[in-house]
Amino acid sequence: MEQFKESPAMYAIAFGVIAFIAAQSFFFIVKSWKHGKELGIKRETLMNTVTSSILFSIAPAISILVTVFVLAKALGVILPWIRLTVIGNLAYETVAAETALNNLGGSLSKEITDMKQFSTVVWAMTIGSVFPLTFLPIVCKKLQKKIGGAVSKDERTAKMGDILSAAAFIGIISAFIARAINGCTIATEPVLDAAGNEMFDEAGKKITQKIITESSGALSILTLIFAIIFMLIFMTLCRKVKALEKFESFAMPLAMFAAMACAVIFSKILPPSIADFTWYEVGKAVTGNG
Repeated sequence: MEQFKESPAMYAIAFGVIAFIAAQSFFFIVKSWKHGKELGIKRETLMNTVTSSILFSIAPAISILVTVFVLAKALGVILPWIRLTVIGNLAYETVAAETALNNLGGSLSKEITDMKQFSTVVWAMTIGSVFPLTFLPIVCKKLQKKIGGAVSKDERTAKMGDILSAAAFIGIISAFIARAINGCTIATEPVLDAAGNEMFDEAGKKITQKIITESSGALSILTLIFAIIFMLIFMTLCRKVKALEKFESFAMPLAMFAAMACAVIFSKILPPSIADFTWYEVGKAVTGNG
């Protein structure tokens, strides 16, 4: 039963979803190409448009691939593959999965072997993505019109709109940074006796305790710092060197890969006292409100 994450049924669902997305994309490419010719657009222009679209889709695809790698340890390859073929990103998918698992005593740092946890994660990730697809078409136009009217009255309100948008984005990013600096993952695990067997109370209920299974520390701080450094370097190069301007969209995924590579290097070359140092003791039971 532990192979349910990569069962034939899961593969069938994955191939069905991918086939539908591919067919949909091909349909719109053909329709767009025909309509472009009807408008009198030259074939060379159409080919350049298709080529540039393909090139500029590579960078987001790399970010999506990173997300699949991040989620694969706990969820297997198939579910992240299905999810990210349709919609999703690293920020949303990991938060939705981690939140669902934390409430069930699990963690993305461990492989999921419980079908209840797996199905809960599937629903959390899917419903969260379906909601904006159904909600935004109904209210987005009216909301956008009102916001646009409010911030376009004069130069001052226009600037305020930009500030509020930037503040909202910075707030979201700050939440992830805060977790990288001083976060930990708490999972509910069974209490074991001296022989390693699960313990039960008088009513026959399994005795559990909250355990710290993952913690931020020196390595997470170093990875965060180098991710910022690489991002600044890549962005500066793309803006200063004219030949590299078209590669600006690759800056983020490249910075992520570079920072992850640094994390691996640091874990090998730094003394264990530094590389393994964490703010919270992994494996320690959480007491009180935790």
